[in-house]
Amino acid sequence: MILADQKKIDEYTAKGFWGTETLYELFLRNVKNKPESLAAADPLNREAICSGVPQQYTYEELLERVETLSIYLLKNGIRKDDIIGIQLPNTVEMLLTYLAILRIGAIATPFPVQYRKHEYRTLLNFTEAKAIITMTNILKHHAAQDFVEVKPEVSSLEHIFAWGDNVPEGVISLNNLNMSEKDRQKAEEICTATKNTANDVFTICWTSGTEGTPKGVPRTHNEWIISSYASVDAAAFTEEEVLLNTFPMVNMAGIAGMFVPWLLTNCTLIMHHPFDLPTFLRQIASARATYTLAPPALLNAMLNNEEILKNADFSSLRAIGSGSTPLSPWMVKGWQDKFDISIINYFGSNEGATFISDPRDIPDPEQRANYFPRLGVKGLEWTTRIAHYFESKLVDVKTGSVITESGIPGEMRIKGASVFPGYWGQEDAQNEFFDEEGYFRTGDLFEIIEKEGEQKFYRFVGRTKEIIIRGGVNISPAEVEYLLQTHPKVAEVSIVGLPDKRMGEKACACIVLKDPGSLLTIEEIIQYFKDHDYAIYKIPEYVYFLDELPRNPVGKILKYHLKQQVLNSPEDVKLEV
Repeated sequence: MILADQKKIDEYTAKGFWGTETLYELFLRNVKNKPESLAAADPLNREAICSGVPQQYTYEELLERVETLSIYLLKNGIRKDDIIGIQLPNTVEMLLTYLAILRIGAIATPFPVQYRKHEYRTLLNFTEAKAIITMTNILKHHAAQDFVEVKPEVSSLEHIFAWGDNVPEGVISLNNLNMSEKDRQKAEEICTATKNTANDVFTICWTSGTEGTPKGVPRTHNEWIISSYASVDAAAFTEEEVLLNTFPMVNMAGIAGMFVPWLLTNCTLIMHHPFDLPTFLRQIASARATYTLAPPALLNAMLNNEEILKNADFSSLRAIGSGSTPLSPWMVKGWQDKFDISIINYFGSNEGATFISDPRDIPDPEQRANYFPRLGVKGLEWTTRIAHYFESKLVDVKTGSVITESGIPGEMRIKGASVFPGYWGQEDAQNEFFDEEGYFRTGDLFEIIEKEGEQKFYRFVGRTKEIIIRGGVNISPAEVEYLLQTHPKVAEVSIVGLPDKRMGEKACACIVLKDPGSLLTIEEIIQYFKDHDYAIYKIPEYVYFLDELPRNPVGKILKYHLKQQVLNSPEDVKLEV
Protein backbone atom coordinates (compact mmCIF):
# COMPACT_ATOMS: atom_id res chain seq x y z
CA MET A 1 0.00 0.00 0.00
CA ILE A 2 1.55 3.25 -1.14
CA LEU A 3 0.12 6.43 0.41
CA ALA A 4 2.79 8.94 -0.68
CA ASP A 5 2.04 10.80 -3.89
CA GLN A 6 4.28 10.11 -6.88
CA LYS A 7 5.69 13.64 -6.88
CA LYS A 8 7.03 13.14 -3.36
CA ILE A 9 8.44 9.72 -4.25
CA ASP A 10 10.17 11.09 -7.34
CA GLU A 11 11.64 14.06 -5.44
CA TYR A 12 13.10 12.12 -2.52
CA THR A 13 14.32 9.30 -4.74
CA ALA A 14 16.10 11.78 -7.04
CA LYS A 15 17.74 13.43 -4.01
CA GLY A 16 18.97 10.07 -2.77
CA PHE A 17 16.93 10.24 0.43
CA TRP A 18 14.70 7.27 -0.44
CA GLY A 19 16.02 4.02 -1.87
CA THR A 20 14.52 0.87 -3.33
CA GLU A 21 15.70 -1.70 -0.75
CA THR A 22 12.96 -2.98 1.55
CA LEU A 23 13.48 -3.85 5.19
CA TYR A 24 13.12 -7.53 4.37
CA GLU A 25 15.81 -7.23 1.73
CA LEU A 26 18.07 -5.73 4.40
CA PHE A 27 17.42 -8.80 6.52
CA LEU A 28 18.22 -11.20 3.65
CA ARG A 29 21.46 -9.32 3.01
CA ASN A 30 22.39 -9.71 6.68
CA VAL A 31 21.68 -13.45 6.59
CA LYS A 32 23.92 -13.83 3.56
CA ASN A 33 26.67 -11.74 5.18
CA LYS A 34 26.71 -13.39 8.65
CA PRO A 35 24.63 -16.58 8.58
CA GLU A 36 26.17 -18.16 11.67
CA SER A 37 26.44 -15.01 13.82
CA LEU A 38 24.05 -14.42 16.70
CA ALA A 39 21.14 -12.38 15.40
CA ALA A 40 18.74 -12.15 18.33
CA ALA A 41 18.05 -13.44 21.83
CA ASP A 42 15.17 -13.53 24.30
CA PRO A 43 14.95 -11.84 27.69
CA LEU A 44 16.61 -13.94 30.38
CA ASN A 45 13.33 -13.90 32.33
CA ARG A 46 11.17 -15.08 29.43
CA GLU A 47 9.48 -17.77 31.54
CA ALA A 48 8.06 -15.04 33.80
CA ILE A 49 6.69 -13.17 30.77
CA CYS A 50 5.18 -15.96 28.68
CA SER A 51 5.64 -19.68 28.11
CA GLY A 52 8.90 -21.30 27.05
CA VAL A 53 12.55 -21.02 27.92
CA PRO A 54 14.69 -18.19 26.50
CA GLN A 55 15.58 -18.65 22.83
CA GLN A 56 18.41 -17.31 20.72
CA TYR A 57 18.94 -17.57 16.97
CA THR A 58 21.70 -17.10 14.46
CA TYR A 59 20.75 -15.18 11.33
CA GLU A 60 20.40 -18.46 9.42
CA GLU A 61 18.15 -19.97 12.10
CA LEU A 62 16.07 -16.81 12.29
CA LEU A 63 15.52 -16.88 8.52
CA GLU A 64 14.25 -20.45 8.69
CA ARG A 65 11.68 -19.53 11.34
CA VAL A 66 10.65 -16.35 9.56
CA GLU A 67 10.05 -18.21 6.32
CA THR A 68 8.06 -20.91 8.12
CA LEU A 69 5.83 -18.34 9.84
CA SER A 70 5.27 -16.39 6.63
CA ILE A 71 4.34 -19.60 4.78
CA TYR A 72 1.81 -20.44 7.49
CA LEU A 73 0.28 -16.98 7.35
CA LEU A 74 0.03 -17.20 3.56
CA LYS A 75 -1.56 -20.65 3.88
CA ASN A 76 -4.22 -19.03 6.09
CA GLY A 77 -5.03 -16.37 3.54
CA ILE A 78 -2.86 -13.43 4.67
CA ARG A 79 -1.76 -11.36 1.69
CA LYS A 80 -0.10 -8.07 0.75
CA ASP A 81 -1.69 -4.99 2.34
CA ASP A 82 -3.73 -7.04 4.82
CA ILE A 83 -3.61 -5.35 8.20
CA ILE A 84 -2.35 -7.56 11.03
CA GLY A 85 -2.77 -6.56 14.66
CA ILE A 86 0.10 -7.55 16.94
CA GLN A 87 0.22 -7.75 20.71
CA LEU A 88 3.46 -9.36 21.80
CA PRO A 89 6.05 -8.71 24.49
CA ASN A 90 9.68 -8.01 23.62
CA THR A 91 10.57 -11.59 22.78
CA VAL A 92 12.02 -13.10 19.62
CA GLU A 93 8.45 -13.70 18.41
CA MET A 94 8.11 -9.96 17.86
CA LEU A 95 11.05 -10.07 15.45
CA LEU A 96 9.72 -13.19 13.72
CA THR A 97 6.33 -11.54 13.28
CA TYR A 98 7.64 -8.27 11.87
CA LEU A 99 9.95 -10.07 9.44
CA ALA A 100 7.24 -12.51 8.30
CA ILE A 101 4.85 -9.61 7.70
CA LEU A 102 7.58 -7.80 5.78
CA ARG A 103 8.13 -10.86 3.57
CA ILE A 104 4.42 -11.07 2.73
CA GLY A 105 3.99 -7.34 2.28
CA ALA A 106 1.21 -7.10 4.87
CA ILE A 107 0.88 -4.16 7.27
CA ALA A 108 1.64 -4.50 10.99
CA THR A 109 -0.31 -2.53 13.57
CA PRO A 110 1.36 -3.23 16.95
CA PHE A 111 -0.41 -2.68 20.27
CA PRO A 112 1.28 -2.02 23.63
CA VAL A 113 0.88 -5.00 25.95
CA GLN A 114 -1.16 -2.78 28.29
CA TYR A 115 -4.01 -2.48 25.76
CA ARG A 116 -7.19 -4.39 26.57
CA LYS A 117 -10.61 -5.11 25.04
CA HIS A 118 -11.68 -1.49 24.64
CA GLU A 119 -8.57 -0.66 22.61
CA TYR A 120 -8.83 -3.95 20.70
CA ARG A 121 -12.35 -3.42 19.43
CA THR A 122 -11.74 0.28 18.70
CA LEU A 123 -8.49 -0.03 16.78
CA LEU A 124 -9.17 -3.34 15.04
CA ASN A 125 -12.46 -1.99 13.67
CA PHE A 126 -10.86 1.31 12.72
CA THR A 127 -8.12 -0.37 10.67
CA GLU A 128 -10.33 -3.25 9.48
CA ALA A 129 -7.65 -5.68 10.61
CA LYS A 130 -7.80 -9.17 9.12
CA ALA A 131 -5.83 -11.05 11.77
CA ILE A 132 -4.20 -10.86 15.19
CA ILE A 133 -0.86 -12.34 16.25
CA THR A 134 -0.39 -12.65 20.01
CA MET A 135 0.39 -15.07 22.85
CA THR A 136 -1.92 -17.05 25.07
CA ASN A 137 -0.54 -15.21 28.10
CA ILE A 138 1.52 -12.04 28.43
CA LEU A 139 2.51 -11.72 32.07
CA LYS A 140 -0.85 -12.20 33.87
CA HIS A 141 -2.96 -11.15 30.90
CA HIS A 142 -4.85 -13.83 28.94
CA ALA A 143 -4.32 -12.03 25.65
CA ALA A 144 -5.51 -14.67 23.16
CA GLN A 145 -8.74 -15.32 25.08
CA ASP A 146 -9.51 -11.60 25.21
CA PHE A 147 -9.17 -11.37 21.44
CA VAL A 148 -11.51 -14.36 21.07
CA GLU A 149 -14.12 -12.52 23.14
CA VAL A 150 -13.73 -9.35 21.07
CA LYS A 151 -13.75 -11.11 17.67
CA PRO A 152 -17.58 -11.12 17.23
CA GLU A 153 -17.50 -7.31 17.45
CA VAL A 154 -14.86 -6.94 14.70
CA SER A 155 -16.38 -7.95 11.36
CA SER A 156 -13.07 -7.84 9.46
CA LEU A 157 -11.21 -10.13 11.88
CA GLU A 158 -10.81 -13.61 10.37
CA HIS A 159 -8.00 -15.22 12.35
CA ILE A 160 -6.36 -15.06 15.77
CA PHE A 161 -2.88 -16.61 15.86
CA ALA A 162 -1.01 -17.26 19.10
CA TRP A 163 2.08 -18.84 20.59
CA GLY A 164 2.01 -20.40 24.04
CA ASP A 165 0.54 -23.13 26.22
CA ASN A 166 -3.15 -23.98 26.34
CA VAL A 167 -4.18 -22.18 23.16
CA PRO A 168 -7.91 -21.40 23.59
CA GLU A 169 -10.63 -22.54 21.23
CA GLY A 170 -10.95 -20.25 18.25
CA VAL A 171 -7.22 -19.48 18.16
CA ILE A 172 -4.74 -20.91 15.63
CA SER A 173 -1.60 -22.19 17.34
CA LEU A 174 1.80 -21.04 16.07
CA ASN A 175 3.67 -23.63 18.12
CA ASN A 176 5.87 -26.16 16.32
CA LEU A 177 5.03 -25.21 12.76
CA ASN A 178 6.16 -27.62 10.02
CA MET A 179 5.44 -26.72 6.42
CA SER A 180 5.46 -29.15 3.52
CA GLU A 181 7.58 -28.61 0.42
CA LYS A 182 4.38 -27.92 -1.50
CA ASP A 183 3.46 -25.17 0.97
CA ARG A 184 6.93 -23.68 0.60
CA GLN A 185 6.77 -23.66 -3.18
CA LYS A 186 3.33 -22.06 -3.16
CA ALA A 187 4.49 -19.38 -0.73
CA GLU A 188 7.56 -18.65 -2.85
CA GLU A 189 5.33 -18.19 -5.90
CA ILE A 190 3.09 -15.76 -4.02
CA CYS A 191 6.02 -13.77 -2.61
CA THR A 192 7.71 -13.61 -6.01
CA ALA A 193 4.52 -12.33 -7.63
CA THR A 194 4.00 -9.74 -4.87
CA LYS A 195 5.54 -6.38 -5.67
CA ASN A 196 6.75 -5.03 -2.32
CA THR A 197 8.52 -1.67 -2.48
CA ALA A 198 10.35 0.51 -0.02
CA ASN A 199 7.51 3.04 -0.36
CA ASP A 200 4.87 0.59 0.84
CA VAL A 201 3.43 1.06 4.33
CA PHE A 202 5.02 -1.31 6.83
CA THR A 203 3.35 -0.23 10.09
CA ILE A 204 0.41 1.64 11.52
CA CYS A 205 1.60 2.63 14.99
CA TRP A 206 -0.47 4.51 17.51
CA THR A 207 0.17 7.88 19.10
CA SER A 208 0.88 7.61 22.79
CA GLY A 209 -2.53 8.81 23.83
CA THR A 210 -1.40 11.44 26.35
CA GLU A 211 -4.09 13.82 25.10
CA GLY A 212 -6.96 11.58 23.99
CA THR A 213 -7.79 8.70 21.67
CA PRO A 214 -4.70 7.32 19.93
CA LYS A 215 -4.32 8.15 16.23
CA GLY A 216 -2.98 5.71 13.65
CA VAL A 217 0.35 6.65 12.07
CA PRO A 218 1.21 4.80 8.82
CA ARG A 219 4.89 4.70 7.93
CA THR A 220 6.83 3.13 5.08
CA HIS A 221 10.10 1.23 4.88
CA ASN A 222 11.87 4.35 3.63
CA GLU A 223 10.43 6.60 6.33
CA TRP A 224 11.53 4.18 9.06
CA ILE A 225 14.99 3.89 7.53
CA ILE A 226 15.45 7.68 7.50
CA SER A 227 14.47 8.00 11.17
CA SER A 228 16.71 5.06 12.09
CA TYR A 229 19.77 6.68 10.55
CA ALA A 230 19.63 9.08 13.50
CA SER A 231 20.28 6.26 16.00
CA VAL A 232 22.86 4.57 13.77
CA ASP A 233 24.83 7.80 13.30
CA ALA A 234 24.49 9.15 16.84
CA ALA A 235 25.90 6.02 18.48
CA ALA A 236 28.16 5.07 15.53
CA PHE A 237 26.71 1.56 15.27
CA THR A 238 28.75 -1.16 13.55
CA GLU A 239 28.09 -4.83 12.85
CA GLU A 240 29.93 -5.61 16.11
CA GLU A 241 27.21 -3.89 18.16
CA VAL A 242 25.18 -5.72 20.79
CA LEU A 243 21.94 -3.81 21.22
CA LEU A 244 19.85 -4.35 24.35
CA ASN A 245 16.29 -3.27 23.66
CA THR A 246 14.28 -2.25 26.72
CA PHE A 247 11.58 -0.21 24.97
CA PRO A 248 8.36 -1.78 23.61
CA MET A 249 8.83 -2.49 19.92
CA VAL A 250 5.55 -0.81 19.04
CA ASN A 251 6.59 2.74 18.18
CA MET A 252 9.44 5.15 17.43
CA ALA A 253 11.83 4.15 20.24
CA GLY A 254 11.62 0.41 19.70
CA ILE A 255 11.37 0.40 15.89
CA ALA A 256 13.57 3.33 14.80
CA GLY A 257 15.79 3.05 17.87
CA MET A 258 16.42 -0.71 17.76
CA PHE A 259 14.65 -2.89 15.17
CA VAL A 260 15.56 -1.01 11.99
CA PRO A 261 19.10 -0.07 13.18
CA TRP A 262 19.61 -3.80 13.82
CA LEU A 263 18.65 -4.48 10.20
CA LEU A 264 20.81 -1.62 8.91
CA THR A 265 23.96 -2.71 10.73
CA ASN A 266 23.78 -6.52 10.77
CA CYS A 267 24.52 -6.66 14.50
CA THR A 268 23.03 -8.55 17.48
CA LEU A 269 19.73 -7.61 19.14
CA ILE A 270 18.94 -8.71 22.71
CA MET A 271 15.34 -8.33 23.86
CA HIS A 272 14.18 -7.25 27.33
CA HIS A 273 10.64 -7.06 28.75
CA PRO A 274 9.05 -5.90 30.99
CA PHE A 275 11.58 -3.62 32.59
CA ASP A 276 13.21 -5.49 35.44
CA LEU A 277 16.36 -3.95 36.91
CA PRO A 278 18.15 -7.13 38.09
CA THR A 279 17.48 -8.82 34.72
CA PHE A 280 18.54 -5.67 32.85
CA LEU A 281 21.87 -5.56 34.69
CA ARG A 282 22.44 -9.29 34.16
CA GLN A 283 21.77 -8.91 30.43
CA ILE A 284 24.19 -6.00 30.09
CA ALA A 285 26.92 -8.10 31.71
CA SER A 286 26.19 -11.50 30.17
CA ALA A 287 25.51 -10.27 26.62
CA ARG A 288 28.29 -7.66 26.79
CA ALA A 289 25.82 -5.07 25.55
CA THR A 290 27.42 -2.05 23.91
CA TYR A 291 24.30 0.09 23.67
CA THR A 292 20.89 0.20 25.30
CA LEU A 293 17.89 2.44 25.87
CA ALA A 294 16.76 3.54 29.31
CA PRO A 295 14.19 6.06 30.54
CA PRO A 296 15.48 9.13 32.41
CA ALA A 297 13.90 8.01 35.69
CA LEU A 298 15.90 4.78 35.68
CA LEU A 299 19.17 6.52 34.83
CA ASN A 300 18.54 9.01 37.62
CA ALA A 301 17.72 6.26 40.12
CA MET A 302 20.73 4.08 39.26
CA LEU A 303 23.13 6.98 39.51
CA ASN A 304 21.82 7.71 43.00
CA ASN A 305 22.15 4.12 44.22
CA GLU A 306 25.72 3.27 45.15
CA GLU A 307 24.80 -0.33 45.92
CA ILE A 308 23.57 -0.86 42.34
CA LEU A 309 26.57 0.88 40.83
CA LYS A 310 29.02 -1.09 42.99
CA ASN A 311 27.70 -4.47 41.81
CA ALA A 312 26.91 -3.64 38.18
CA ASP A 313 29.21 -4.30 35.23
CA PHE A 314 28.87 -1.48 32.69
CA SER A 315 32.30 -2.03 31.14
CA SER A 316 30.92 -3.05 27.73
CA LEU A 317 28.54 -0.09 27.37
CA ARG A 318 29.62 2.78 25.13
CA ALA A 319 26.40 4.74 25.15
CA ILE A 320 22.82 4.79 26.42
CA GLY A 321 19.92 6.39 24.59
CA SER A 322 17.26 8.18 26.58
CA GLY A 323 14.43 10.61 26.05
CA SER A 324 10.63 11.09 26.11
CA THR A 325 11.10 13.75 28.81
CA PRO A 326 13.82 16.39 29.36
CA LEU A 327 16.97 14.87 30.84
CA SER A 328 18.60 16.04 34.04
CA PRO A 329 21.97 17.70 33.32
CA TRP A 330 23.50 16.22 36.48
CA MET A 331 22.50 12.73 35.31
CA VAL A 332 24.03 13.05 31.82
CA LYS A 333 27.23 14.44 33.32
CA GLY A 334 27.24 11.80 36.06
CA TRP A 335 27.22 8.83 33.67
CA GLN A 336 29.94 10.48 31.63
CA ASP A 337 32.16 11.20 34.63
CA LYS A 338 31.66 7.92 36.50
CA PHE A 339 31.58 5.38 33.68
CA ASP A 340 32.64 7.20 30.52
CA ILE A 341 29.22 6.31 29.07
CA SER A 342 27.66 8.87 26.76
CA ILE A 343 23.96 9.55 27.28
CA ILE A 344 22.40 10.30 23.89
CA ASN A 345 19.32 12.49 24.08
CA TYR A 346 16.47 11.59 21.72
CA PHE A 347 13.36 13.51 20.80
CA GLY A 348 11.18 11.66 18.33
CA SER A 349 7.62 10.92 17.36
CA ASN A 350 5.82 8.25 15.38
CA GLU A 351 4.95 10.93 12.84
CA GLY A 352 8.62 11.36 11.92
CA ALA A 353 10.11 14.07 14.13
CA THR A 354 13.71 13.05 14.84
CA PHE A 355 16.03 15.27 16.86
CA ILE A 356 19.06 13.79 18.55
CA SER A 357 21.91 15.10 20.69
CA ASP A 358 25.09 13.06 20.60
CA PRO A 359 28.61 13.70 21.95
CA ARG A 360 30.04 14.67 18.58
CA ASP A 361 27.60 17.51 17.95
CA ILE A 362 27.10 18.52 21.60
CA PRO A 363 30.15 17.36 23.59
CA ASP A 364 29.15 19.15 26.81
CA PRO A 365 27.01 16.56 28.66
CA GLU A 366 25.02 19.17 30.57
CA GLN A 367 24.09 20.99 27.36
CA ARG A 368 23.29 17.68 25.69
CA ALA A 369 20.65 17.04 28.36
CA ASN A 370 18.34 19.72 27.00
CA TYR A 371 19.69 21.04 23.71
CA PHE A 372 19.16 19.52 20.27
CA PRO A 373 20.91 20.39 17.02
CA ARG A 374 18.72 22.51 14.74
CA LEU A 375 18.38 19.75 12.21
CA GLY A 376 16.54 20.65 9.05
CA VAL A 377 17.79 24.25 8.98
CA LYS A 378 19.80 25.46 6.00
CA GLY A 379 23.33 26.67 6.71
CA LEU A 380 23.90 24.45 9.77
CA GLU A 381 26.01 21.30 9.44
CA TRP A 382 25.81 18.25 11.70
CA THR A 383 27.30 14.78 11.82
CA THR A 384 24.05 12.85 11.29
CA ARG A 385 23.07 12.23 7.68
CA ILE A 386 19.43 13.06 8.41
CA ALA A 387 20.28 16.73 9.06
CA HIS A 388 19.18 17.66 5.54
CA TYR A 389 16.64 14.89 4.93
CA PHE A 390 13.89 17.03 6.44
CA GLU A 391 13.12 20.68 7.17
CA SER A 392 12.14 22.25 10.47
CA LYS A 393 10.81 25.62 11.54
CA LEU A 394 9.28 27.25 14.62
CA VAL A 395 5.98 29.08 14.27
CA ASP A 396 4.28 31.51 16.64
CA VAL A 397 1.15 29.70 17.82
CA LYS A 398 -0.90 32.91 17.85
CA THR A 399 0.21 34.75 14.73
CA GLY A 400 1.49 31.89 12.55
CA SER A 401 4.68 33.81 11.77
CA VAL A 402 8.03 32.00 11.56
CA ILE A 403 10.26 32.56 14.61
CA THR A 404 13.89 33.42 13.89
CA GLU A 405 14.86 34.97 17.25
CA SER A 406 16.29 33.14 20.24
CA GLY A 407 14.32 32.44 23.39
CA ILE A 408 10.82 32.66 21.88
CA PRO A 409 8.71 29.47 22.17
CA GLY A 410 7.03 28.31 19.00
CA GLU A 411 5.42 25.20 17.57
CA MET A 412 7.84 22.84 15.85
CA ARG A 413 6.79 22.05 12.28
CA ILE A 414 8.55 19.56 10.04
CA LYS A 415 8.38 18.15 6.53
CA GLY A 416 10.63 15.82 4.61
CA ALA A 417 11.71 12.27 3.94
CA SER A 418 11.05 10.98 7.46
CA VAL A 419 7.57 12.47 7.87
CA PHE A 420 4.44 10.33 7.59
CA PRO A 421 1.79 11.13 4.94
CA GLY A 422 -1.08 11.72 7.36
CA TYR A 423 -3.15 9.96 10.03
CA TRP A 424 -4.86 6.72 9.07
CA GLY A 425 -8.50 7.10 8.16
CA GLN A 426 -8.47 10.90 8.50
CA GLU A 427 -7.85 11.89 4.88
CA ASP A 428 -10.48 14.65 5.01
CA ALA A 429 -8.93 16.27 8.08
CA GLN A 430 -5.27 16.46 7.08
CA ASN A 431 -5.35 20.28 6.90
CA GLU A 432 -5.74 20.22 10.68
CA PHE A 433 -2.39 18.47 10.97
CA PHE A 434 -0.38 20.02 8.10
CA ASP A 435 0.02 23.71 7.29
CA GLU A 436 -0.35 25.34 3.87
CA GLU A 437 3.32 24.64 3.04
CA GLY A 438 3.01 20.95 3.87
CA TYR A 439 4.74 21.08 7.27
CA PHE A 440 3.39 18.74 9.94
CA ARG A 441 2.12 20.60 13.01
CA THR A 442 3.78 18.60 15.77
CA GLY A 443 2.12 20.34 18.71
CA ASP A 444 5.55 20.48 20.38
CA LEU A 445 6.96 23.78 21.58
CA PHE A 446 10.65 24.52 21.10
CA GLU A 447 12.78 27.63 21.28
CA ILE A 448 15.99 28.59 19.51
CA ILE A 449 19.04 28.68 21.78
CA GLU A 450 22.00 30.90 20.99
CA LYS A 451 25.47 29.82 22.10
CA GLU A 452 28.71 31.65 21.33
CA GLY A 453 26.91 33.98 18.95
CA GLU A 454 25.31 31.19 16.89
CA GLN A 455 21.69 30.06 16.85
CA LYS A 456 22.65 26.42 16.58
CA PHE A 457 20.35 24.66 19.01
CA TYR A 458 16.72 23.93 19.80
CA ARG A 459 15.34 23.34 23.27
CA PHE A 460 12.07 21.57 23.96
CA VAL A 461 9.78 23.70 26.12
CA GLY A 462 6.52 21.75 26.20
CA ARG A 463 3.36 20.95 24.32
CA THR A 464 1.09 23.65 22.90
CA LYS A 465 -1.73 22.24 25.03
CA GLU A 466 0.41 22.25 28.17
CA ILE A 467 1.22 25.95 28.29
CA ILE A 468 0.13 27.45 31.61
CA ILE A 469 -1.56 30.84 31.27
CA ARG A 470 -1.16 32.69 34.56
CA GLY A 471 -2.89 36.06 34.61
CA GLY A 472 -2.58 36.32 30.83
CA VAL A 473 1.15 35.44 30.83
CA ASN A 474 2.34 32.19 29.20
CA ILE A 475 4.54 29.89 31.27
CA SER A 476 6.33 27.01 29.59
CA PRO A 477 6.31 23.96 31.91
CA ALA A 478 9.48 22.55 30.32
CA GLU A 479 11.41 25.75 30.98
CA VAL A 480 10.57 25.55 34.69
CA GLU A 481 11.26 21.80 34.70
CA TYR A 482 14.64 22.42 33.10
CA LEU A 483 15.77 24.55 36.04
CA LEU A 484 14.31 22.39 38.81
CA GLN A 485 15.94 19.27 37.36
CA THR A 486 19.31 20.86 38.04
CA HIS A 487 18.53 21.17 41.77
CA PRO A 488 20.80 18.77 43.71
CA LYS A 489 17.86 17.26 45.62
CA VAL A 490 15.55 16.70 42.62
CA ALA A 491 15.50 13.43 40.65
CA GLU A 492 12.50 14.24 38.43
CA VAL A 493 9.97 17.00 38.09
CA SER A 494 6.88 17.74 36.06
CA ILE A 495 4.97 21.04 36.05
CA VAL A 496 1.18 21.11 35.69
CA GLY A 497 -1.30 23.96 35.73
CA LEU A 498 -4.00 24.09 38.41
CA PRO A 499 -7.18 26.17 38.05
CA ASP A 500 -7.27 29.46 39.95
CA LYS A 501 -10.28 31.79 40.13
CA ARG A 502 -8.21 34.98 40.15
CA MET A 503 -5.23 34.14 37.93
CA GLY A 504 -6.82 31.56 35.66
CA GLU A 505 -4.05 29.04 36.34
CA LYS A 506 -1.16 28.58 38.74
CA ALA A 507 1.77 26.22 38.40
CA CYS A 508 2.37 23.17 40.56
CA ALA A 509 5.78 21.49 40.67
CA CYS A 510 5.36 17.72 41.04
CA ILE A 511 8.71 16.52 42.38
CA VAL A 512 10.38 13.15 42.90
CA LEU A 513 13.32 13.58 45.27
CA LYS A 514 16.63 11.76 44.82
CA ASP A 515 16.51 10.77 48.47
CA PRO A 516 12.90 10.10 49.58
CA GLY A 517 13.94 10.77 53.15
CA SER A 518 15.26 14.25 52.41
CA LEU A 519 13.43 17.56 52.69
CA LEU A 520 13.05 20.28 50.07
CA THR A 521 11.30 23.37 51.37
CA ILE A 522 9.28 25.96 49.50
CA GLU A 523 11.81 28.56 50.60
CA GLU A 524 14.66 26.58 49.03
CA ILE A 525 12.79 26.33 45.72
CA ILE A 526 12.05 30.05 45.63
CA GLN A 527 15.65 30.92 46.42
CA TYR A 528 16.86 28.53 43.69
CA PHE A 529 14.83 30.40 41.08
CA LYS A 530 16.11 33.73 42.35
CA ASP A 531 19.72 32.50 42.36
CA HIS A 532 19.33 31.62 38.67
CA ASP A 533 17.71 34.95 37.80
CA TYR A 534 14.38 33.51 36.66
CA ALA A 535 11.38 35.83 36.44
CA ILE A 536 9.29 35.74 39.62
CA TYR A 537 6.11 34.77 37.76
CA LYS A 538 7.76 31.46 36.68
CA ILE A 539 8.17 30.23 40.26
CA PRO A 540 5.53 27.52 40.95
CA GLU A 541 2.94 28.46 43.54
CA TYR A 542 2.40 24.85 44.57
CA VAL A 543 4.64 21.87 45.27
CA TYR A 544 3.54 18.23 45.32
CA PHE A 545 5.96 15.46 46.31
CA LEU A 546 5.47 11.90 45.05
CA ASP A 547 7.42 8.67 44.70
CA GLU A 548 7.14 8.40 40.91
CA LEU A 549 5.55 10.22 37.99
CA PRO A 550 2.68 8.50 36.14
CA ARG A 551 3.64 7.32 32.66
CA ASN A 552 1.97 5.76 29.65
CA PRO A 553 3.09 2.41 28.14
CA VAL A 554 5.99 4.04 26.29
CA GLY A 555 7.32 6.08 29.20
CA LYS A 556 5.88 9.53 28.56
CA ILE A 557 4.61 11.42 31.58
CA LEU A 558 0.81 11.51 31.73
CA LYS A 559 0.32 15.14 32.67
CA TYR A 560 -3.46 14.89 32.64
CA HIS A 561 -3.39 12.01 35.15
CA LEU A 562 -0.75 13.82 37.19
CA LYS A 563 -2.93 16.92 37.33
CA GLN A 564 -5.92 14.85 38.47
CA GLN A 565 -3.75 13.17 41.09
CA VAL A 566 -2.76 16.57 42.47
CA LEU A 567 -6.34 17.86 42.45
CA ASN A 568 -7.52 14.73 44.26
CA SER A 569 -4.86 15.09 46.98
CA PRO A 570 -5.22 18.69 48.19
CA GLU A 571 -3.93 17.77 51.63
CA ASP A 572 -0.56 16.82 50.13
CA VAL A 573 -0.12 20.00 48.08
CA LYS A 574 2.12 22.57 49.75
CA LEU A 575 1.21 26.17 49.09
CA GLU A 576 3.70 29.00 48.72
CA VAL A 577 3.28 31.58 51.50
